This record gives sequence, structure tokens and C-alpha cells, in this order.
Amino acid sequence: MDIHRWRADPAVQRASADLADYRPVLETAIAVQQVPAPTFDERRRGELVVERMRGLGLQDVEHDAIGNVYGRRPGRSRQPGLLVSAHLDTVFPIETDLRIRRDGERVYGPGIGDNSTGVAGLLHLADAFQRHDLPNRGDVWFVANVGEEGLGDLRGIRAAVDRLRDHVAAVVVLEGCDFGTLHHQAIGVRRYRIEAAAPGGHSWGNYGNPSAIHALVRLASRISELSVPRAPRTTFNIGVIEGGTSVNTIAQHASMLLDMRSVSASALADLAAQVDRLVRAAAAEHPDVRVSATTVGDRPSGTIPREHPLVQAAVGAYQAAGATISFQQSSTDANIPLSQGLPAICVGITDGGNAHRLDEFILPQNLGPGMQALLLLSMAACG
Repeated sequence: MDIHRWRADPAVQRASADLADYRPVLETAIAVQQVPAPTFDERRRGELVVERMRGLGLQDVEHDAIGNVYGRRPGRSRQPGLLVSAHLDTVFPIETDLRIRRDGERVYGPGIGDNSTGVAGLLHLADAFQRHDLPNRGDVWFVANVGEEGLGDLRGIRAAVDRLRDHVAAVVVLEGCDFGTLHHQAIGVRRYRIEAAAPGGHSWGNYGNPSAIHALVRLASRISELSVPRAPRTTFNIGVIEGGTSVNTIAQHASMLLDMRSVSASALADLAAQVDRLVRAAAAEHPDVRVSATTVGDRPSGTIPREHPLVQAAVGAYQAAGATISFQQSSTDANIPLSQGLPAICVGITDGGNAHRLDEFILPQNLGPGMQALLLLSMAACG
């Protein structure tokens, strides 16, 4: 994967010069951001991407049953090509106020970085390939996928990799922010919904009846006291607790969501086994209280070394764009191809902050260098 060769290619130089102007990419990012796309409700945003892909003249443009959008630029040979993806969904509910605000060098808006800018990067990369007739050997598949956030459990990229596994040799995953940060190590994630059910009743008249909330918070307290290793880094978090009817009602139902993570598959399995034992013990405490755990998320881990040609191509591309390189472990759509032995890396288009907050922002000045780095990386991976 020769970055220097592609930096000297005249067609790539022309495309790179076009991408230096960040304004068209920012305009597209805002257009994408203005279409609500909470996880499991991404179809409207997908329709916008379908329209843009068709306008670019990509082949085999398709909006599939789960909401993924596919477009293909044919290669000049039948060798396996490249999958470039960006997730459509956001963490924000559909009623969120999506108004954009500018303050100095910053552009604010819920989801503007994560991942409207990633989707915009996908579309403008495709445009660069088409407009400048770049010489990709294998097919380049551009995929805007659903289900990356929250309980989406990476279902979109799972479907895309299942479909294209035999047709691509590498995957580049786009996120809006973290310009120069390269994610080639995927953190494993296991998520449980833990539920308790009890007879409940009136807080005075039925005092003494078991409460689902009481059972659940006792279990939560025990989970919170678990010890996890610092190396390999392993974490857990109870992110949501729900249940009950009113202040004077003994709860009949309660539930919580538990997130467990580790860079080590064995450490994650050990943590999950400890939680399973605590759940079984809680279920055995009272015959009238049912306690159970259901897996609602399972993101597998995986990695390629820093010496891998795809990682080194990313290093060269982002250094050429003036970025300071850092390597991070993370949970992204790259988890799926990495877990299946398919080389993958997750990269950012620009800088920003406050992801998953209403005051999320990006710094659009780095969109130009970010797109130029993405172009070089993509050419090295598919050329």
C-alpha cells in the first residue's frame, strides 16, 4: 500500500486539490444532520444518501431491508476491493431540536460530528472517485449503515460484511471526529438487560411483599463491587435503571442495562461469568421474585498490528495531511471485520467534541486535510 505513489498520481492530485475546500463537505454534513436518524429509525436519512449516491453515478445503489445503503464503483480487475462505511444513526431521539449554531471556528449541532460528518465524508470520497475517474483496481463499496449506536449492536455493519466478505480485502470505517486518531484495536463489548419481576402491591397495605426494585438495586450494588483488572483494561457500567409505578407502589417490574467492556476476550468472558453468577444468586433469594439477564449487545473484539500495511497506509496518509498520529482502542463498526480476520481501521475526518451531547461540535477547518488523508488511504487500500 504505497502512499508515495498515490501522492504523485496526477488524478489523485487533482482530486486532493478539490477536497482542500472544506465548504462542500460541511454543507453536506449539515444536510445529513438535519434529517433525524435515531438508532432503528434511520430510513429517512438513508433515503437522502440513496439520492446522493445515484446522483454521483455509482452502480448497484440499494437501500436494503434493514436500512443500509450500498453503492459501488466498479474496479478495473476482479481482485477483492475496498469497503468504506459510515454509520447513519445517532443517539438523539427523533424529536431533538437539530438547529445548527456557529460560534467562532466551531459548528454546533446534535450529531454533527457523530456521525453526520462521517456520512458526508463517505459521499465526498465517492464523488472524488467518480469526478476524477480514479484508478481503483478492485471494486470500492460505499456503505452507509444502520445500527452502530446503543442497542443497534452493529447490526448494519454485520449485514454489510456478511454480504461483501468475499468481495473486499479491507475495510475503512469513517467517524466524523478524531482527525489523526487511528483505531485498529477493537474493544469487546457485552451488554445485558437485567430484569426483576415481583408480586408488588400497595406500599402500606401490602408492606412486606417483595419489590422488583428492591431486588434489582441489591443486585446492582453487588455488581458495582466487582473487581476488574486494570491490565488488560476491563470496565463495566450500569447506564440505565427503570421500573415501578408510583412512590406508594411496591414495584412489580424493574430493569437495568449493564455495559461490560474489555480489550481481552477472556477478561470480558470472565466478567460476564461473574455477573451471571450474581444474577443466579439473586434469582434464588426469594421464590416470588424472578431475576433474569438477557444479552442485548455483543460486540466482538479483534485487532491488526500497527505494522499491518493498512495501518501503515493510514499513518502515511494522515501524516501527509499534517495530522499528529495517535492510536486508540475503541468500539466501532470496525469491530465486526476485525473479529472476522478482515483488515479494518476506523479513522476520523476532522476534530470536534462533546459527542452524544446537545452541544456537540466540529471544527470544519480540518475537513479539507481529513478528506485528503482519507483519499490517500483509500487509494492505497484499493489501488
